[in-house]
Amino acid sequence: MSKSGKVAQYLGRLEDARCDGKWDDVPELVRKVRKHATDRLCLTTTAETEYAIIKASQKQTPDSRPATAVSSKDLDVAQLIPRLLSAIDAETSYPEDKYQAQVCVGWLHWTVGEYSHASTRLPQNLDSELDQPSGVSEWTRVCSLKAAYLKANCLARNGESVPALSIFESALVSLSHVWSGQKGRKQLRFWAELFLTEFCMLQAQALERGEKSLEDPNSLAPFRSWAKYWEVSKAQGSPLVGGYGFRGAVPRRRVWNEYYAAISGILQQDLPFPTGFVNATNASSARNQLRVELKKVETTYEGLLLSETSFPRADEQRQEMEDFVAAVMRNWSVLSGRDWHEQDLGPGGKEGLSRGILDILYRAATKTFHSTAILRYLFTVHLSVAEFDLAFHAFDSYLEIVKKGKARVDKTGHPESSLDDDATILETISQAVTALCKYGFQDAAGKAHDLGVELEAMLQKLPAPLPNAQDNITTLEEEDGNGVILHPRISSRIYALSWQAIGVSQAQWSRTTFDAAIRTETQAKAIRSFQKSLSPENGNPTDVRTLFTLGLLLAEQRELTAAIDIVKAALMSNKKTGDQFPESGSYWRERLLIPLWHLLALLLSARQDFIMAARACEGAFEQFDDPAVLFGSEDLQGAFRSEHLNEVEARNEKTHHAKGLVDEMDDLEKEGMIEVKMTQLALLELLEGPEVAVNASHELLVLYTRLFGGLQQKAPTTQKTAPEVPKSSAGTIRSLRGSIFGTKSDRTSRNPGPIGTAESRASTALPERPQTARTPVSTATTAPTIHVTKENGEAEDTRRSRRSSSVRERRSDSTRRNSLKKREPSAQPRRASSSGGGPRASTVVDGEDFYTPMVDGGTHGRADFFAWSSKSDLSRQQSFSKGRGLLRFDSSASSTRASAAGSESLVLDSLSPPGALTIVQFPKDQVKRQRQTILVRVWLMIAAFYRRAKMYGDAKGAIDEARKLVDGLESEVAKDTSGSITLRDPGWGGKKSVEELWGDVHSEMGYLALSESAPYIARDYFEEALMYHPDHPSAIVGLSNILLDIYSEALLPPPAIPSIVLPDSQSTNLAPSPPRQKTKSNLPNVRNTPTLPSTPLGLGILDSPPHNIASVQESNGASAEELPAPYKAVSLPLVDRLAARDRAYGLLSGLTKLGTGWNYSDAWFALARAHEDSGQLDKAKEVLWWCVELEEGTGVREWNCVSASGYVL
Repeated sequence: MSKSGKVAQYLGRLEDARCDGKWDDVPELVRKVRKHATDRLCLTTTAETEYAIIKASQKQTPDSRPATAVSSKDLDVAQLIPRLLSAIDAETSYPEDKYQAQVCVGWLHWTVGEYSHASTRLPQNLDSELDQPSGVSEWTRVCSLKAAYLKANCLARNGESVPALSIFESALVSLSHVWSGQKGRKQLRFWAELFLTEFCMLQAQALERGEKSLEDPNSLAPFRSWAKYWEVSKAQGSPLVGGYGFRGAVPRRRVWNEYYAAISGILQQDLPFPTGFVNATNASSARNQLRVELKKVETTYEGLLLSETSFPRADEQRQEMEDFVAAVMRNWSVLSGRDWHEQDLGPGGKEGLSRGILDILYRAATKTFHSTAILRYLFTVHLSVAEFDLAFHAFDSYLEIVKKGKARVDKTGHPESSLDDDATILETISQAVTALCKYGFQDAAGKAHDLGVELEAMLQKLPAPLPNAQDNITTLEEEDGNGVILHPRISSRIYALSWQAIGVSQAQWSRTTFDAAIRTETQAKAIRSFQKSLSPENGNPTDVRTLFTLGLLLAEQRELTAAIDIVKAALMSNKKTGDQFPESGSYWRERLLIPLWHLLALLLSARQDFIMAARACEGAFEQFDDPAVLFGSEDLQGAFRSEHLNEVEARNEKTHHAKGLVDEMDDLEKEGMIEVKMTQLALLELLEGPEVAVNASHELLVLYTRLFGGLQQKAPTTQKTAPEVPKSSAGTIRSLRGSIFGTKSDRTSRNPGPIGTAESRASTALPERPQTARTPVSTATTAPTIHVTKENGEAEDTRRSRRSSSVRERRSDSTRRNSLKKREPSAQPRRASSSGGGPRASTVVDGEDFYTPMVDGGTHGRADFFAWSSKSDLSRQQSFSKGRGLLRFDSSASSTRASAAGSESLVLDSLSPPGALTIVQFPKDQVKRQRQTILVRVWLMIAAFYRRAKMYGDAKGAIDEARKLVDGLESEVAKDTSGSITLRDPGWGGKKSVEELWGDVHSEMGYLALSESAPYIARDYFEEALMYHPDHPSAIVGLSNILLDIYSEALLPPPAIPSIVLPDSQSTNLAPSPPRQKTKSNLPNVRNTPTLPSTPLGLGILDSPPHNIASVQESNGASAEELPAPYKAVSLPLVDRLAARDRAYGLLSGLTKLGTGWNYSDAWFALARAHEDSGQLDKAKEVLWWCVELEEGTGVREWNCVSASGYVL
């Protein structure tokens, strides 16, 4: 072999020994290179010095880091440095040798702790030192990484983190050889990992100290380089594992931990996605890329953490595992919030996200022992995916561990760090109570009440909470003898949240309990709890959920003045904090106020101020100012669109259209909007008659379609020609204001069902609809009395014909609404004209207007609304509430008094969003069932409008639509194999059970039969309704009135011999008719014309029943035990009549003790009639006075229609 060949061979072997870290071979190879290549003095000197540094470093203790300085005794610096410097000066032929020697000098200074000298001696980057850096050897690249690391480390030791990071960033190009795909050798991998580890840890420290910002596009550059190095190593066949990359370094999972913390900070602070050192793709959005990167880091870090963590002993705690789980939950709370959408999360959406979090939690539970935090998180996440049973199992375990742990701490006096603090425990119990009351039924209400009792006991044991003004001030805590704080004072927010949960549990229990004796006391306790929650000193007086629930509870207690004050205070609050809570969603304040506007409308209707109640319904939508905000711009075309165009548009992607808020709302919010519309239509019927409500009811279906999608069933159709509709400006495409709320123009002619029935054709033309809201109604208009429309569409109606065998024959207008006549509309002041610009276009879906904004602005209109309402007689006291003392809302410290409206009113500075309750993602099947349940109620309400308008054929068509939906629901429930729902139990979060819905349908059919003068057919329908749902309120009332009519013989039995129909369509009854004198003197026959009662409160119409019975017996001339032949019978036997009366009494007595009937005035009125027929006049008077008090505080609809989730907003 030639000399040049030997030189090349020895140089190659020396390069390999240095790159592979075979330092024991270096001295011999240096000797051979010196022998055969005398011109490589610089190279051999550098190699000898590197060997000396390595050997000196290996003498350090095993636990010392490589950065620990080596003593000068172990390393002969005085001789090594001059020799290296002279070799550098003499080297002119080989620039790589010179560069390696310069790095070696700096490394030598750094090894012995001379960091200032090292920083001076180290060369600049590789590009500036060499002419062709791309063709250098591998060891030169190692030296380049080493130089960058050493220089940055020297700066970092002097506190210069930012310049050090700049050096790292500029040296990232030296890693290109690592990314090239060729497997690097030992020293290259060692220094690359050392370089990236120091880079990442230094970046993390700079971010923590605020020297670097996450908003920097390169903020994640070091971590992404680390992740790329991790992936490249795996691709090269030598995947990295956990543990330490080198002696004394930080664990590899620590780098991933810092990476996860940094990217979590970007997510939680909603910062722009950093684009530095990332392979951006056009196919995915920035949010989607952030989600993918977060998941990748999360998976890697979790895998390392699980593999390196063992199950703890009894006295150990796995803090890093719990910190990781806490970070995961913080990220989950953001990703599952309202600000992130399904398309941002990729496949699986929010449900897939939550399922992944559950897997992480259960894996973490295998590395911890009785972790209260993990159990708490399991409760929260199981709740979010609608797994209520598993969620409350986790909560029960959590509560048991916490209670035992706190008892142990109180006994020993030694705090346990593994237990949650008092504030966290109270908040978790409050969330559990809220979830039980919001999604559960009878059993859940009982459990919530028990938890409320425990929560109240916990609060009594804790020290007084921090005042509102001192939440951020450190105070002296109560310490024990050892100076340990066992129970720190909780914040006012937690205190308010706890009392709010206690109040909700008490209110829900009062609504569902069967013990009528404790209902009033429980409601009073709930009101006191809400007052404590709203305490200005140590509560939260601006919590919108508490304000709503307290207002609703006061409304049920008929404390209208106090309830109106509270609702007005919430609605008139300032809007300065509107955009400070992005986690609550956009327009969170306006969305939360929709139920409060609805409650205000019902309160005003209870005060007989119907026009202002209709304005309150409008205010719920006008607060969004522009309908495009609420319903989206794609529906504001203002032109009619055919069904074909709508179908084509539905197939197309709507990415080019701006969506409205309704597309972001959950189903509970959408149901609240439907309820507002239903209340507005009930008010419209009361003000302008059922015919106008029929014409407007199509808007309810249009609104439902916009909120929930296409209707499942088509409207009832008929072959008959529809009659001419009332002429109105809404008959064509509207140019001004064809409002859904019915306050300006006439209604359109399109109905959900045809009007072409025999009944409607025979009727006269419908009257033209008067103007109501903006113009005063003529004084000639008859002032209607208020009627209560039930959810199933059954209404306590005073407009129905008295000629039929109605269940309300005995309730004339004067006896039902003795003192609650509607004020003359002409007494209402004229609304101020708008000062704004031209009117906005109406919102159109399928050619139907379902929302048209008011002309005036939202803020001005709201101020005008309250100014008007304050000038009305809202402050008058109730006639039968005097002396009882209204429960006022004390707001002296939490609000300021404003007199701009002409009277003192409660004004809050601002509203705070309600406590964060997990957004529940129900399964698609359950969502479909919930929406169909809402649609059933919509159809039944429309059927009631038709019935009261005497359009009986169309009413049957609407009932058939509801029946088809209930049939479908019944078949779906029958196919369910999970066992979570049954025909009687709708399951967690359900609206109504299938049996309740059947009860609603048959009850409405019963009232329709009554309107058609078929009481015995109605009785069959009511009986069938009670077979499905034994406690159905309206069916019980309808059946009881028929039974009482049978007892009093106001309803005679059908003839035993069928009638003969003559050719002229007249029927002839061959059965004997009752004697005329008996009917005149003894029996209260059906009155053909409505007359006013001659005695007060409906009493005295009948003599005592024994006298009646005796007279009947005398007139018959025979004993009641001697039954006549069927064809001779003119009345039922006495025993049957007594059985009917007693059954009616039993049904009504049970209903009025239930939470669904304790304030149902019709049930009490029928019960008074049963007492009267039984001769118990004193009880009848007492019940009738209670009816009057209930009617004084009853709105146009039931109070529970305000919130779809009970007392929880």
